[in-house]
Amino acid sequence: MVESDNAPTKAGELRRRLGPTDAVVIGLGAMIGAGIFAALAPAARAAGSGLLIGLAVAGVVAYCNATSSARLAARYPASGGTYVYGRQRLGAFWGYLAGWAFIVGKTASCAAMALTVGAYLWPAHAHAVAAASVVGVTAVNYIGVQKSAWSTRAIVAVVLAVLAAVAVAAFTSGHVEMGWLAPGSDATFAGSLQAAGLLFFAFAGYARIATLGEEVRDPARTIPRAIPLALGITLLVYAVLAVAALTVLGPQRLAAASAPLAELARASGAEWLTPVVRVGAAVAALGSLLALVLGVSRTTLAMARDRHLPKALAAVHPRFAVPHRAEIAVGVVVTVAAATADLRAVIGFSSFGVLLYYAVANAAAWTLTPDEGRPPRPIPLIGLSGCLLLAFTVPLNSVLAGVAVVGLGVLIYAARAVLR
Repeated sequence: MVESDNAPTKAGELRRRLGPTDAVVIGLGAMIGAGIFAALAPAARAAGSGLLIGLAVAGVVAYCNATSSARLAARYPASGGTYVYGRQRLGAFWGYLAGWAFIVGKTASCAAMALTVGAYLWPAHAHAVAAASVVGVTAVNYIGVQKSAWSTRAIVAVVLAVLAAVAVAAFTSGHVEMGWLAPGSDATFAGSLQAAGLLFFAFAGYARIATLGEEVRDPARTIPRAIPLALGITLLVYAVLAVAALTVLGPQRLAAASAPLAELARASGAEWLTPVVRVGAAVAALGSLLALVLGVSRTTLAMARDRHLPKALAAVHPRFAVPHRAEIAVGVVVTVAAATADLRAVIGFSSFGVLLYYAVANAAAWTLTPDEGRPPRPIPLIGLSGCLLLAFTVPLNSVLAGVAVVGLGVLIYAARAVLR
């Protein structure tokens, strides 16, 4: 029986308010965000004319991750995503590791989204605008996930309209050079893999759907449908824009662009689109930030319930039915990071943490039986190996920082085990 929005819940439980459309929109809001506005240029610097190869690799890994996550989310429809799946299928440590990697990686993603808002709206005061954005998004999430879903729906509509305008302007500009789509001598295997790792940053939003499993109506049906649909739409949008950027700007000009889609609008002769793209980028980043804070706070809630994080963070607001303390804690940490961090540095760090998170998801999906909805065997195998490979091909400083922070999490887990 499907619960209504106002159905009573037990103390400490979240309310199932989200339908299929809301779930898809939240996933789109997390994926079709600042990633496409920010990640194309660093990916082009890594891959050159092999950018589309990197995009294809990222898409394949993302598809495998999405399929594994969807099957697991249908089996375990509770807040926490792979933190729950890893604990249930692989053991407490692997669930903890996934949760830790998700929280630190996605906290970096939140900071990246906030900094993108500042960089596009008011570059001279990007950090101040970023911090203010986090405060505003935290307030929206605090008053309820359904209101967050409605906000995300509006944001996704605006961003898709802006991206469609850019693509149409590019393909009708008369400056399209199809020869730039063919990989040249600048395209290397290592560069394409690094580009895939950086572009994965823009794909990982489908996890938001899985982490909201406790708030989705009929999760066994809704989540397996919503995740691949959201991913498919996102991959199509990214492919169209990557082709447009390569054929109009060329790999070298794209790699040098600080705001690639704004540069694409100018190169297409649509100067009027430049301010529209800037506003669209800021709106997209806000949409991603909204969904990201939502997902990180739910994983924080799940880990706090199991006392891997302070128990006080497991509280659910009696009126709004949201994990309000977890949301405030996440908001404070992200605000500090947004006020101090560098945009380029946090993208690689985020990709490293999130790829480890999905590696655990694929390992957990491998253990499912056919009766439990196990995906075809190659999917979790390709997903697991792809995640580990891409995690260690992002820029070296991101790998080193990621290893250090994940290692710190392992030490905390070991110390708690000894104290118990």
